[in-house]
Amino acid sequence: MDFTSSPATQGPAGPLRGLRVIEFGQVIAAPFATAILADLGADVIKVERPDGGDDARYMGPPFRNGDALNFHVFNRGKRSVALDLKSAAGRAEAHLLVASADVLVHNLRPGVAEALGFGAQPLCAAHPSLIYCGISAFGGSGPMRASPGYEPLVQAFSGMFCVNGGPDDPPMRVGPSVCDQGAGMWAVIGILSQLQARALTGRGGVVETSLLETALGWLGPKLDSYINEGLAPKKHASGHPDFVPYQRFEASDGPLLICAGNDRLFAKLAVVLNRADWVEDTRFATNRARLAHRHLLIGEIDAIVGSQPRGAWMQRFDAAGIPHAPIHRIEEIAAHPQVEALGIRQSVAHTDYRLVGLPIVFDGERLPLRGEAPPLAPRGTQATWATP
Repeated sequence: MDFTSSPATQGPAGPLRGLRVIEFGQVIAAPFATAILADLGADVIKVERPDGGDDARYMGPPFRNGDALNFHVFNRGKRSVALDLKSAAGRAEAHLLVASADVLVHNLRPGVAEALGFGAQPLCAAHPSLIYCGISAFGGSGPMRASPGYEPLVQAFSGMFCVNGGPDDPPMRVGPSVCDQGAGMWAVIGILSQLQARALTGRGGVVETSLLETALGWLGPKLDSYINEGLAPKKHASGHPDFVPYQRFEASDGPLLICAGNDRLFAKLAVVLNRADWVEDTRFATNRARLAHRHLLIGEIDAIVGSQPRGAWMQRFDAAGIPHAPIHRIEEIAAHPQVEALGIRQSVAHTDYRLVGLPIVFDGERLPLRGEAPPLAPRGTQATWATP
């Protein structure tokens, strides 16, 4: 079997060293899950269609080695093998890989894995220690279990579109792929949990998650509010339904977020804004009162904050201990000294570029990225699988 990979990074081995993971994945959800596992030290072997490989290789202009940047982001540190799963020989090679693995992760459309002979039941029966993780769009049961889906479709379907923006804004998606990447994170949590169970019992098991379940998890507080109190969520732009003031204000030279999330912080804010009288005002003295008079209070704070530049307010808020933050553009946060100090923008070994690494530190050290994404092996013909 011919694998492709990039040179490995020198540095401390990750905590998952010795773990072998097979990925049948495309685009984001499964590749993100296995990228996390690879960053943590696992040997990840990505099985790709020989004719073109993962669709993410072409989702964007060429970045390195002819592949798009997104492919490099979600497939760093892996090996790749091109197998034609339409052929008996390709399937036989894939089964050999699975037999050598601790974990299998896929985001094939429901029914595809089973049709190819890689369903959970037969594989776990043949390999009792295998941890089998499937990621779908709408979940493993219900009338939509076989439906395909992508990030914006699931955001729209779940109601996530309708909690973003301000009261008069149309429905809009969350910018990052929170359902795809969140599903990948839940997959990793499930896999690590199942690894602990296997250490106790010697047996693997099946882990399932989906983009819809992930979206519903993120929306949990809003869904719970409706289910238990009959309250449909209102849109507050940068604000919060339960705290006031807790939102964006426009200083004379740029936006600033102020988060006075309790009465003590509000009292400090009132003093800094030269409105100490608000603390005794029955309309504003408590958070519940401020919620009832939200628009009145916000309008008054807006007028005061807009009279001076952002930097002046930030100095005063720092001195008073009032939580706040400038609303950065991506180019601003990319150059911020705090981000640089965290060391999360990591060089990819043997390349001339950097990627955002794992947001975890072990014993004061951040694990290095182990290498760039693998090239596609030039062999075989088209195999059959699809993303959820």
